Amino acid sequence: MKTSVKWTCILLLLTSILMIAFTTSVTTPTFGESQAVVSQAAVESYPNQTIEVVVPAGAGGDTDLGARLLSQYVGEELGVNMVVSNIAGAGGSVGSREILDARPDGHQVLFFHNNLLINQLFGVSDFDHRDFKIAAISTFDMGDTFIINADAPYQDASELAEFATQNPDELSFGTEVGGYTHLQMMAFERETGASFRLIDVGGASDKIVALLGNQVDVIPIAYGVTTDYIENGDFSSVGVLAEESRELYDNTPSMIEQGIDVEFEKFFFFAFPKETPDEIVETFSQAVKEVVENNEEYQNRAESYYTIPEYLDGEEAFEHMEDVREYYTELIQTLEANEES
Repeated sequence: MKTSVKWTCILLLLTSILMIAFTTSVTTPTFGESQAVVSQAAVESYPNQTIEVVVPAGAGGDTDLGARLLSQYVGEELGVNMVVSNIAGAGGSVGSREILDARPDGHQVLFFHNNLLINQLFGVSDFDHRDFKIAAISTFDMGDTFIINADAPYQDASELAEFATQNPDELSFGTEVGGYTHLQMMAFERETGASFRLIDVGGASDKIVALLGNQVDVIPIAYGVTTDYIENGDFSSVGVLAEESRELYDNTPSMIEQGIDVEFEKFFFFAFPKETPDEIVETFSQAVKEVVENNEEYQNRAESYYTIPEYLDGEEAFEHMEDVREYYTELIQTLEANEES
């Protein structure tokens, strides 16, 4: 019995020592902290395995479709496979954080859009583009729009504004709280005096389902992912949130052309963890440049998705995002001031 107690004490002592050693040697990483040093050999051989493209949105939306299309051609240019992983949640913050904490060896990359900036400004996340190493902007979408059911009693932006002004909070507006399209709704309300009842329904595919099921009355979404429904007579666009109408978007009148000063452009970009070596980022960026500027097959397919291929390198992309962030900051401050007055 005494021997048994003795061995029990020894085992407990050894367990305690191991626990102390483990807890003192393990640190909790913060986001953006390098998880490993990338060797020069790894830099020179990049890419040498499949690249995972993290899309912080659900499957079937404009971000997902754009990522899958571009990844096919960029992967061919780099000589490796590129696979898309959808990690949705919190307006894209969940998937974006996945890249912040990724190994900075270039084999995981973020593909996202303006929401990265807006999430931080609305307090949904505590990081933005400044916490990544931006590789490139690849495409723009000037066709953000408000979509309604085709049999709605309002068929353009002016009629929608008038109805939502005369019947405050009667119309439900399906969006993502704290996201890019939430800001669009707020800007439209400010300019027109309209008042919507906000419904948090999720990403692009969720919005379409909600509108088809009459769960909401209006959805803000990219024109390109709703064209089949428009052609089938299910949906209508009340206008695009651009400076002017474009043939690419079936000459749908812009909000500005209808007398409503609301304009938004969406840009799509690639970004790596902050500690990713510049040589890796440059290799990837040059592959994107080659596809966007010189691959006619890609260009034609991108336009069939109602997006505009346009390449900005990492530095140019960062400066563009800085300008957009400044615009959003001023807009949010104005909207908040108007609400308080």
